Parts: sequence; C-alpha cells; structure tokens
Amino acid sequence: MDHYGNESYGNDSYGTQDHGQVQVEERPRAEPAGSERSLILEPAGPASVRIEEDALFVAPEPEPGPALGPTGRPWPELPTPEPLATHGPAMVIAMCNQKGGVGKTTTTINLGASLAELGRTVLLVDFDPQGSLSVGLGINPHTLDLSIYNLLLGRDATVDDVIQRSEIDGVDILPANIDLSAAEIQLVSEVAREQTLQRLLSQVRSRYDYILIDCAPSLGLLTINALTAADKVIMPLECEFFALRGIALLTDTIRKVQDRLNPELEILGILGTMYDPRTLHAREVLERVVDAFGDTVFHAVIRRTVKFPETTVAGEPITTYASASAGAESYRTLAKEVVLRCHAG
Repeated sequence: MDHYGNESYGNDSYGTQDHGQVQVEERPRAEPAGSERSLILEPAGPASVRIEEDALFVAPEPEPGPALGPTGRPWPELPTPEPLATHGPAMVIAMCNQKGGVGKTTTTINLGASLAELGRTVLLVDFDPQGSLSVGLGINPHTLDLSIYNLLLGRDATVDDVIQRSEIDGVDILPANIDLSAAEIQLVSEVAREQTLQRLLSQVRSRYDYILIDCAPSLGLLTINALTAADKVIMPLECEFFALRGIALLTDTIRKVQDRLNPELEILGILGTMYDPRTLHAREVLERVVDAFGDTVFHAVIRRTVKFPETTVAGEPITTYASASAGAESYRTLAKEVVLRCHAG
C-alpha cells in the first residue's frame, strides 16, 4: 500500500500487472504553432510510435453515386445508334397535346433533325391548320399550291406531288396551311373518316424510318386521325400547372383510341418542355409528373431558351442554327432515347 492509501501491485503503478509487455504511457507533447494536434503514444522503452489523431477518426469517403438528371433520376446509358443498312418501314409517332404552346412543333422539327443526324430518314407531317411546322422549316404556307389537305380529300394529287424536301439532309415534309381547317368538317361525312391519314401514310411508310406528326392543339377529328395512324405518342408537356392538368384528359382520349380504333397505339413518353430550373414551380411540376408517370417520362428535358424563337425566324432547327447549344444537345439526347425505346418495343 502506497502513501496515498492505495494498494500496490508490484511494478505496475497504474493498476495493471507487468508480464513483460511493453508499457504504453500517454502523455502530452508540445506542438509547433499552426500544426494539427497529435496523440503521442510512447512505450516505456526507447522507441516511440506517433499516430496522428486525425488518422484514427477519419470517416471513409462515400462512393460517388450516379449523376442525376433534371428529372431527379440517374442518367441512363444512351449509346449512339448504329447506322442502318436499309430504311423503312417507318415508325409513326404523333406529337400530341390538346393544349397549345407546349412545344409540339418545336419538338417535331428538332427531333426530326436529330434523328436525321443519326442517319435516319424522316418525314415530318404538318397536321395543324396553322401551318407552324411548315413555317418552321422555311415554307410559306400561303403560297402552297398543294398541301396535305389535297391528299386527304382530293383525288387529283399524289403524295409525291405534295412532299417537299427540306434543307435538312434526310428530312422531308408534308406541308399544311389554313385549308386543313376545312378538312375536319368535310371528313365527318367520309366513310372510315378516322383512318384517312392512316391510308395516306401507308403509301410512304416503306421510304422512311420515322414519320413524325405535328398534331393540332385540340382533340378533334384531325387529332383522332393522327392517333389512329400512329404507332407511338409523345406528349410534350410544358412544366406549368395548367399543362399538367390537361395530361389526364389526353391520356383518356388515347385510351379510347386504343379501345376503338388503334389497339397497337402506345405512349412512347412524356417530354418536359420550357423547363426553367431556376423556378420552384417548374421543378415541382416536373417532380409531380415523374411521381405520377415514372419511367414514361423522358430523361431528356427541354429547357426554356431564346434560341428556339430565333430558329423559327431562321426557318431551321436548333441543331443547325445553334449546334453547340444546350437545346440542341437536349434534342440529340431525346433522339437517342426515342430510338432506344422504339427498338426496345
């Protein structure tokens, strides 16, 4: 027992027995100014072991996860499609949304141009009496002698008389003008009026890889014709609340067409357009769409940019007008997704 009243155990003054092991004594050590604090562990012998305190308590680095896209999902692998040895028969895709100003025409033009960059042959069908698709490719609808209206209701014109070559390699167009607005009324008395466009496109399906139909902003007879003729539907959706409400009505119309006219019709995807990541509203709308429709929503999202109105004035797609812009890259990504989904289907 020592003079403090504690029992003594041989040579071990710290309460542990000595069986020949190295005794480790912890004691502070002066540190130079500005250095990190260290823990000095020294045995009783002459050798000393210095272990940095930070090394003892450093948490492991987390492994980096996959990059997330604007939809909040990981970006998929989108390989560049292989070139085709032969062309046709075409996959017919309708750009459909009864709300106007959501990017149907812009998507039809730029998706068609992006598919052409991948070596696909494309026919763009202007099925809107406003003729916006024709204007967007530099065609004046007011000077047209023949349009798609003549093919729907006339017997004198042939498809080759109406199809025009665009300035984009691999892209042709069936133009339209205000005459098409009369077709909706005149088709009412036609037999099998919902299949009129389908019969027309059957004459040229073997020439192209993709036929893209720019639908009118309505759910009238023209749009029903487009859905009946189509294999797939792309629904451009402006990232805004009122556009979101219209998706339910559109999907209901598609379901009726599937039941009564075109059982092979499928929704290829929902495309977010006019997306502004700086606004909370746009992010919330896109998040709600992804929550409701899941993987039906394309990973590509088209952001709002002044370049798109400029391309309309120039009469060319953004892939040539501003080839290196974010909008052009978004449509190139969309084209890869479309090819991948059509091939997977």
